Amino acid sequence: MKIKIFMLAAMSFTMVGFAQKDQIKAAAKALKGGDAMAAKTSLDAAAGMISNADAKIQAQYHFLRGSAYSKLAKGGDSSAFNEAVSSFQNVLSVEEKSGKVKYTNEAKQKLGEITAALVNSAVEDNGNKKFKEAAEKLYMSYKISPKDTVYLYYAASSAVNGADYENALQYYNELQELGYDGSAVVYKATNVATGEVEEMDKLQRELYVKSGTYKDPVDEKTPSKTAEIVKNTALIYGQLGQDDKALEAYAKARATNPDDVNLVLQEANLHYKLGDKDKFKSLMAQASTMEPDNADLHYNIGVINMEQGNLEEARASYMKALEVNPNYTNAQLNLSTTYVNEGNALIDEMNSLGNSRSDIARYDELKQQKDDLFGKGAQILEDALKLNPDNQGVLTQLKNIYGAMGDNENFMRIKKILGE
Repeated sequence: MKIKIFMLAAMSFTMVGFAQKDQIKAAAKALKGGDAMAAKTSLDAAAGMISNADAKIQAQYHFLRGSAYSKLAKGGDSSAFNEAVSSFQNVLSVEEKSGKVKYTNEAKQKLGEITAALVNSAVEDNGNKKFKEAAEKLYMSYKISPKDTVYLYYAASSAVNGADYENALQYYNELQELGYDGSAVVYKATNVATGEVEEMDKLQRELYVKSGTYKDPVDEKTPSKTAEIVKNTALIYGQLGQDDKALEAYAKARATNPDDVNLVLQEANLHYKLGDKDKFKSLMAQASTMEPDNADLHYNIGVINMEQGNLEEARASYMKALEVNPNYTNAQLNLSTTYVNEGNALIDEMNSLGNSRSDIARYDELKQQKDDLFGKGAQILEDALKLNPDNQGVLTQLKNIYGAMGDNENFMRIKKILGE
């Protein structure tokens, strides 16, 4: 009885083997006929038995599975790319271990085709603002072909565009670990027939120049992307609320590229967010020295000084902004406001005075000072109107100043301009 059971089990195992081969044959036939879905169905039926098959059958199974999923991916099923890549990589692994190479070269070729398809699909995704999907495909392309680190760089860029900061940070950190520079040499030469400068690879250019069809070869080096990568890493840490790491990244970025004013500005903004306004002012002043003709820098320094009550410093900064851009409306409004704020600061003391002769004298003195300050604020805005007579913000603030001064004539004049 024991022998009979053993024989039945053996017969059963043999039948399973035949069934497995039949499914694989069916899959191969379906693929040959262009039916990737039918091939997938047949291979799914054989999947549970494949781990017990010999290396030859395993390699064939994974190759057919990769081919089926590759066809599905190219047909529009983006989710199939992962399975295709995994299957072809299994082919390489199985045949490397067994030493029997049958599908390896074709599997490598298929992986190259998938890489091209992934990159093309990622370009399309980026064009359709499907940035997260594009990033995943570009990262997969890099994993298939690790020597093509540019795919990892573009994966990080797409992830940033899609606000997928966690993955973007992973990709940027990988780039830094690899020491990715991103600079390259572009080979150019002038087409003798057309006179146009064209790009080509180095060997092609050498042949064309020797043939006389091209002339004036030029090598142009594209800039390194190292500073950009470190800067973006710092920005992402800030976006994720990891401020200590962001500050470390800014320090590293500025050491790498000390002349990049944008790095100074971004670090300054982080210090402002953290409440360190003195450091913010220091960095903004440094940035304004680096770019003295940047009106926005001077304006922002004015804003922070104004918030801290440093009115003279704020005025100096607003004036610098206006020297660069005389029509900088916000600088005009804020410069005017510094005088209004200084005038308003006198009102509390005026209201606290009594009716004695000395108090009345002091009151009149303070009122004159207040009116003079308000008058300076008004004059700045009157000058602004000469450049931009229809600016509603300037007109409204000017009306309010005249109202506070009790200058009814000018108050009514501005109201009329406003159409009130």
